[in-house]
Parts: sequence; structure tokens; C-alpha cells
Amino acid sequence: MTEATVVIPPEYSSPHPPMELVAQWKKNELTGEEKTRPEARYYYDALAAPDPENLRMMESPCDPSKILWPERINDLLNPGYLEIETGWCQMPNGGGFIANLTRMPGVTAKMAYWWWTWFTLTNLRYKIWYRPSHLGHFISPERRKIILDPKSRIPEDTVWGATHHAVEDIGMGPEIIDIHFKSPEEMGFDMSRFHPPNVSGLIGGYGDEMMMLVPGAPRGCAVMCHILRDVPGGVEWRTRFWMGYRLQNRKTDFCVPPGVQVPAEAIRGLAIHNVMEFSNFAVMLPKVYKEFGGKPIG
Repeated sequence: MTEATVVIPPEYSSPHPPMELVAQWKKNELTGEEKTRPEARYYYDALAAPDPENLRMMESPCDPSKILWPERINDLLNPGYLEIETGWCQMPNGGGFIANLTRMPGVTAKMAYWWWTWFTLTNLRYKIWYRPSHLGHFISPERRKIILDPKSRIPEDTVWGATHHAVEDIGMGPEIIDIHFKSPEEMGFDMSRFHPPNVSGLIGGYGDEMMMLVPGAPRGCAVMCHILRDVPGGVEWRTRFWMGYRLQNRKTDFCVPPGVQVPAEAIRGLAIHNVMEFSNFAVMLPKVYKEFGGKPIG
């Protein structure tokens, strides 16, 4: 990762990370304390090889006429597959579309919800997911209390309704992203159809107020949706991103000014990042869950 001048704007609404933590993010190394934690060894594991076919499909844009628009999000609950399950493109309205299908043997929705509860408590747990790009992670003190409360329900209390502040670099420079996770109902799904066999879980919401740690870089927003579907021996992880959108009142709201387009390099960068991080996630999660899934979250 290239060195960058770190600037955290004073109007940033999230809990302000200490500057020594920001300096650590820039180095993308483990601290002395992190090296002593039992999960640290996963940081040094060889990264899982990405699906070569998925990477090939991310080399150039897909056909915009075949994409799933966010207003038709319930089509993800249909049996079978949509026309574009892996690909990216600039949308005709200036937004960005990404789809990615990752098959994850040995993974369940329960494990995914546990991960989205467990990893939020430390930078280290976010780093072991995909160390080349995941630089840091923090949550509010109030959210931490919810996560550590043994009465909290997974995912109703610990995942849905949470806001994460992730620090990552997907090729456009390091940035802080506010990610607001929502329940399936808040995402606009038809709850009468939200059940197996066509869906077993959801990790979704929207990212907003993206704070680039490089001065002058633009902010952005995106709606994301990771639909889990049970298959023999594991799950299919079906990802969709709609860049240039937010969620408002259970509906998507387009927020790109007229005449402006989400840059193609930003869409492609996130698409490739998604292939890489979830290829590693598919291999890492069963091992981490086997070791830590039965222990206290903290």
C-alpha cells in the first residue's frame, strides 16, 4: 500500500480513532498486542486462490441491459440464477453495478452471522479476513456493549441495525467507510418469500460518507446485498452492489448528480476486491468458526 497523508475531517460523525491507530492502519502490520492473540496466526495464512473464472469475468464490463436494478431486489429470492451473477458495469443512469457469486463449502448462514458479530470487536479480526486491503475497523462504544451483552440475539441485535466504520483500500487509496447494516425487511425484501430454499440469510445495507484518507478524494455511497442460499455442503454467496445509491425508508435512493457517473475504475476495483476477499473468506471462516465459534464473543 502506498503511503498517504491521513486526514480525518472534523465533521466526521463516527467515533474518532486515535492517530496512533491511524498510523498503524497505514503500516498494515500487526501490533505487538495483536501478535499475542490466538487469532493472529490466521493473518499469516496463505491467501486462498480466487476463482479464475470470476476474475476473468471482472476484466471487462458486462451488458448493462442484463443487470439487476435495485428496485427489483426481490428477484434475488427467485429460484435459479439471474442473467448476471458475476460481472460489473456502469449503469445507464450513472451508477455502478456489481454482482459476484462465491460458492462456500462448509459455510452456513449461522456462521456468517456469528462472524459479523465476532469480528467487529478488534482490528485484528477484520485484518485476518483479507489482509491486503482490510486495514482497520471500529464501532461505537454503544455498539460494543450490544455485541458483548450475552442477552443480545444474533443477528437481530448484533448484525441488523449495526453501523461499522471500516478502513480499507480497494485500489483507490485507503478510506474510512460507514457501513449501515439492515434487516431483510429494511432492505425492502418481501418477507413472505424470505425463507429457504431460495434464501437462508442476508448481510446487507449501505455504505455512506466514504472518507478518503487522501485529501481531495471524493465521497460516495453504495447499497450492498449479500444473499446466502443453502446448497449441498455449504452456501452460495450472491453479492450485489449498486454504487451511487442509499437506502431510505426501505427503498433505494439514487444519489449521483445528473451528468455524473461512478468511475469505471472504482466499480471494477470493488468488483475485483469482492472476488478476492470472499474467496479468502470462504476458506477462512470454517476454520475460524471451528476454533472460536463456541467461545464467548469477546
